[in-house]
Amino acid sequence: MNEGLEKQLADLYAEGAAFDAAQTERVHTRRNLEPASAGLLWSLAGIVGARRAVEIGTSNGYSAIWLADALSATGGRLVSVDVDTDPAAAENLSRAGLRERVNLHRGDGGAYLEGLSDACVDLLFLDAERTEYPRWWPHPVRVLRPGGLLVIDNVLSHPDEVAAFLELLAGESSLSGWTVPVGKGLHLAWRAH
Repeated sequence: MNEGLEKQLADLYAEGAAFDAAQTERVHTRRNLEPASAGLLWSLAGIVGARRAVEIGTSNGYSAIWLADALSATGGRLVSVDVDTDPAAAENLSRAGLRERVNLHRGDGGAYLEGLSDACVDLLFLDAERTEYPRWWPHPVRVLRPGGLLVIDNVLSHPDEVAAFLELLAGESSLSGWTVPVGKGLHLAWRAH
């Protein structure tokens, strides 16, 4: 990642934190991924050689920029899905020079995953309404290719909201997983070859 993009991301994160602090309702916040978590996600995308990544939860495009930059090295593309379209996402991706690498899709994350083919996603990042994830079952696992990676944010900050989904994952024999205590907690689950 180049210095200019690092600066843009630092500024975007600071702007998002200030914006969130001024909001009175959680639904209106940006809830950007913490920089350490974003850096880990960036590294993981490269490690798995992701060429097709899906992010559920776009907000202002902060994590999409991290993912799109990682996918630049692999020649990959990102689909970022959100029920609301924040115009800032497209603007921020364009300013980062990564807009052509990202398809911003407006819609329900579960419906989007349901429409995908089996084993077609290299990396799936869930950062949306956590209580919805069990309703999307089994699609978050079904769409992962062998060797693919599922990353779930906020598992330490909101354990009650992700408990049912993590229980479903624990019962899936094709997955191995671990929670990493970075940021608000990232759970990593990779699908066996």
